[in-house]
Amino acid sequence: MVLLALNIALMTAWIVILSNTYQYTALTVGTVLFALVLVGSTAYLILSIKAVRLHARQVNFVDSVTHELKTPLAAAKLYLETMQMRPDMPAEKRADCLEVMAAELNRLEHLIIQLLEVGRLERLGTGVEVEDVDLAPLLRRAMTTAAAHHKYDPEAIFSADLHSVIVPARRMILETIFGNLLDNAVKYGGQGGAPPQVAVEVREKRGRVITRIADDGVGVPAEFRNKIFDLFYRGGNELERTRRGTGLGLYIVRTLVTLLQGKVRVFDRADGPGSVFEVDLPGVRR
Repeated sequence: MVLLALNIALMTAWIVILSNTYQYTALTVGTVLFALVLVGSTAYLILSIKAVRLHARQVNFVDSVTHELKTPLAAAKLYLETMQMRPDMPAEKRADCLEVMAAELNRLEHLIIQLLEVGRLERLGTGVEVEDVDLAPLLRRAMTTAAAHHKYDPEAIFSADLHSVIVPARRMILETIFGNLLDNAVKYGGQGGAPPQVAVEVREKRGRVITRIADDGVGVPAEFRNKIFDLFYRGGNELERTRRGTGLGLYIVRTLVTLLQGKVRVFDRADGPGSVFEVDLPGVRR
């Protein structure tokens, strides 16, 4: 910023001095050169700011992934050592330990799959024929999976208004998109310890399928609504964060929605606190 201010001051002085002495050739050449330096300095400043912000997001990403990888491994190891130290453990307790270990390993597998997906996003969907996917049953299965992942009864936290619509796409891509969005809605929904309440709505309008997923969390501030779809982006500091995550889910969602010639956006919920994620995809009513 100091260099930019200095360049502007020198250019102004150059223009004033040479215009008073009528040296128009030197005035023109000098002004052009100063302008080029100003443009180059501005571009460098913008790129530097972007690089610093990307580095900060990458540091947050490494911190969050390290935590996400260590936690399930530590929990599984603890339960395994407990079972080894207590060979006479009652069958009921042993079954509980095995259930927790399986849940933690599933959580670890989910994280690894998500990390691998980022590396193959650009190739996903290429060279494979699309199919006509009925979105309603796919969303119901995704709701059940998201509720189970966070140990909720799907009937207690989800309300759905689903019209039968067809979306031409690879089924796996749609499962990834809506699986991430529904999992986020459950994760970030609810306040004050109350269970989240998530509303899912599907509509068809002039050859487009509009899916809205509304949660009752604290919402997304307006200044973050574009940033949350960037790679590695998570608001705040990893040491102060209360909910797990890596900053990859919404980036994957936006990339895959774009691959399907669609759009995704987020806005405030109209009937109360929370956010609404809207996915617009090509499709028709069944």
